[in-house]
Amino acid sequence: MHAPLSPAPILQIGMGFFASKALLSAIELGLFTELGGESRTGAELERALGLHPRATYDFLDTLVALGMLERDGDGAEARYANTPATALYLDRSSPRYVGGILEMANARLYRFWADLTPALKTGQPQNEVRHSQRPMFEELYADPARLEQFMDAMRGVSMANFEAFAATFDFAPYHMMADIGGATGQLSATVAARHPHLACASYDLPVVKPIAERRLREAGLGDRVAAREIDFLKEEFPSADLITMGMILHDWNLEHKKMLIAKAYRALPEGGALVAIENIIDDERRENAFGLLMSLNMLIEFGDAFDFTGADFTGWCLEAGFSRCEILPLGGPASAAIAYK
Repeated sequence: MHAPLSPAPILQIGMGFFASKALLSAIELGLFTELGGESRTGAELERALGLHPRATYDFLDTLVALGMLERDGDGAEARYANTPATALYLDRSSPRYVGGILEMANARLYRFWADLTPALKTGQPQNEVRHSQRPMFEELYADPARLEQFMDAMRGVSMANFEAFAATFDFAPYHMMADIGGATGQLSATVAARHPHLACASYDLPVVKPIAERRLREAGLGDRVAAREIDFLKEEFPSADLITMGMILHDWNLEHKKMLIAKAYRALPEGGALVAIENIIDDERRENAFGLLMSLNMLIEFGDAFDFTGADFTGWCLEAGFSRCEILPLGGPASAAIAYK
């Protein structure tokens, strides 16, 4: 006999925003940073975070049940602590902090996703653009503080992907890497630190250059990685034998994707390569749920932008003149899509 069907998986997904918001509020409150490497009682955390007594134990024990906190003991004497994962990734003092993207999710995306249904019916963005009618990036780049917050969010979520790329891709044949849309220079810095033979430069808009220069100096790589200016929608790409784009292509519609790939092809010599690091969707569109959800997020953010499969990337690159393509998994939902000239 087959076990009776359970509604539990349906309910878990349907009510998933309960768990999501509990975690996002914990990050907003600085709970994991407050705990650091210590343990605290509920009363101590209540005072430190300004919680109401009605909420304290439901909130903390929910995070225990979700695997986001550890608890030693029961009742008022119980002590709460970070798990190894939350200590590593959600304490703001950790160099591997990934909470920036979750801070942005809490401040912006959580509310915009409430309007997914209008996005599905209209194909129009549901973020700040819906109200201001200004393009999303124009809104973002107009406020330097918000721009740097956005870059910090992308920095945390990209770290593991860039480290995996630096560790697994064969850089030996290449001498000059140009990272297009390089933001803080994180990808260039990660590769340069591991492959000293490679000259690296990070290219982005002029407003980003001072941020990148400061971050590269802080990483001790100011003399190894150059921060340079480009408007990649209007200008040709610089010459290099390796061109990278980390989480760039998915921000654009098909016309712009093909334009950027064509620019990379023109800038590369024979034997050069283009690498796009993205949450590449599996070709049958059945498995990479995160990549598919990210594509829906691109709908909410931009309307006509979307994430894509390895087969999509291959087709666009072969059309542009590249000779072959491959997909290099980087762990989790991310991969490096590589086109060789």
